[in-house]
Amino acid sequence: MRAFVIDQPGETSLVDISEPAIGERDVLLRVRTVGFCGTDLSTFRGANPLVSYPRIPGHELGCTIEALGAAVPAEFHIGQNVLVHPYQSCGECSACQQGRPNCCRDNQTLGVQRDGGMTELLAVPFDKLYTSEKLSLREMALVEPLTIGYHAVMRGRVAAGDTVGVFGCGAIGIGVIAAAAGKGATVIAIDVADEKLALAQKVGAKHTVNSTREELHAALQKLTDRQVPRVMIEAVGLPATFRAAVEEVAFAGRVVYIGYSKKPVEYDTRHFVQRELDVLGSRNALADDFRAVITYLESGLLPVDDVITTTVSLDDAGAALADWDANPSAVCKIHVEL
Repeated sequence: MRAFVIDQPGETSLVDISEPAIGERDVLLRVRTVGFCGTDLSTFRGANPLVSYPRIPGHELGCTIEALGAAVPAEFHIGQNVLVHPYQSCGECSACQQGRPNCCRDNQTLGVQRDGGMTELLAVPFDKLYTSEKLSLREMALVEPLTIGYHAVMRGRVAAGDTVGVFGCGAIGIGVIAAAAGKGATVIAIDVADEKLALAQKVGAKHTVNSTREELHAALQKLTDRQVPRVMIEAVGLPATFRAAVEEVAFAGRVVYIGYSKKPVEYDTRHFVQRELDVLGSRNALADDFRAVITYLESGLLPVDDVITTTVSLDDAGAALADWDANPSAVCKIHVEL
């Protein structure tokens, strides 16, 4: 069967690999739709420290069940469409013992620490699957990236009445905006691309700031009547936005980081202490986040056609990834259909 491989930074190929065997608790999936993740772009750029090469990417999956192991429960059946919880945790580390397997010390994510799902067939344990009778395959492939934003909103304890500033309106930022708006917060979306800011408004942002045209501090002061956001969520991964999150948040505010900065970040620590900030990391997502996002997508509130920038075949996956690398601001989400 065919698989898409990132061989080394800047190089990809299509290869033939063996079909996976399944154990008694496994389900064999026919992969139908895979989303490219920002992690995959980092892998292509050689900027992902968690990846070794060659690597089959892919953990945003919409699949159809092809075969069942002997111990798979009756709720699953051949021909059923499913999506995958792509994280594997150890169950023993401090994070797992606290009920936070999303940040397991030894986490293994499909397409990152282990080969992923950009291949024709994939075997996974049945307890890593979610079903929905209402979602299309491409909507199923959107669930996982949206859960990353939803989890960040939960980490930030966003509630009705909060004002939330969101750096970045790519797929992860869109998940943040939709979740925060769903909690009743007033959302200010911050990006450098007008097209992404327009999409942010469609999913619930009340205000937008194009930081290439407006001075951020002045814009936030004006939009909040000098109260500034109680919560700032960073979904870009740049030193400048890491710093801006703590510089622009309100006193006693919360800052949530999703992005990984590609370079070290220097801070004036006065912002942390004087404002008594809660500074939080947010990694992956929990089962409850998946269920919440499935319910949200089933409501039909997400403008799916606007979120998915382009859809390509497996043959064109390498070119699509290279195009994204060359012009990242033009892309929200790329889907590969097998």
